[in-house]
Amino acid sequence: MAITGTAGAFLLVGRVLFGGLIAFQGVNHFTNVDQLTGYADAKGVPAPRVGVVASGVMLILGGLSILAGAYATIGAGMVAVFLLVTSPAIHDFWAASEEQAQSEMTDFIKNGELLGAALTFLAISGTEWGYAVGIGLF
Repeated sequence: MAITGTAGAFLLVGRVLFGGLIAFQGVNHFTNVDQLTGYADAKGVPAPRVGVVASGVMLILGGLSILAGAYATIGAGMVAVFLLVTSPAIHDFWAASEEQAQSEMTDFIKNGELLGAALTFLAISGTEWGYAVGIGLF
């Protein structure tokens, strides 16, 4: 069954917002690679620069995949894996200083919300999306 009509239009808007902003976050990994590498290093991430670059690639490819509706299972899966791995490793509010705990908890919660959206796109990736490239969707 295809997701078309009003539901397809809402799905398109959701894809543009979610996929586009996820891809933008990936671009941010490259434009701020030194700053993000320092942050990842401070969090104890092994090979932090490699991690920042690899996660940037995952976010760009995953976001564009969802946005275009092409290989969305792979794209949504990449975004979900990124969020599952980085959220507890980077936004460990339970181990943060008192000054940083609230900010880290907010970022952890936001990542949980994004994970919910990624899993939703993953769940519907086996259906035909209206207004999509349609490769690898059904």
